[in-house]
Amino acid sequence: MKLLPELVMALVIEFAAAARAEFDEAFHWYAERSGEAALSFAAEVEVAIGKLSADPGRFPPTYAGCQQCLLHRFPYFIVFHRSAGKISIVAIAHAKRRPGYWTNRR
Repeated sequence: MKLLPELVMALVIEFAAAARAEFDEAFHWYAERSGEAALSFAAEVEVAIGKLSADPGRFPPTYAGCQQCLLHRFPYFIVFHRSAGKISIVAIAHAKRRPGYWTNRR
């Protein structure tokens, strides 16, 4: 008997304007030092977003009802909030600076 693959509902990913600005700022910081590092940073963010959209429940909770996904090779994490059919990226936050500064964005 052949099993049908499970149907997976695609989640809409939205970036808050402030989160996009944080990504751009970090990307440009890395680009000033190494184009390769900047591209690696962008690729790692893309992979992390893929993981959190595939299984958002696997990431730990943080402040204000959000969750966070730590990047592996860079000192950043993606802060997100999920609701029915949607993931809102709240921040691309540096892991060592100003914890919880983004809580009023949710």
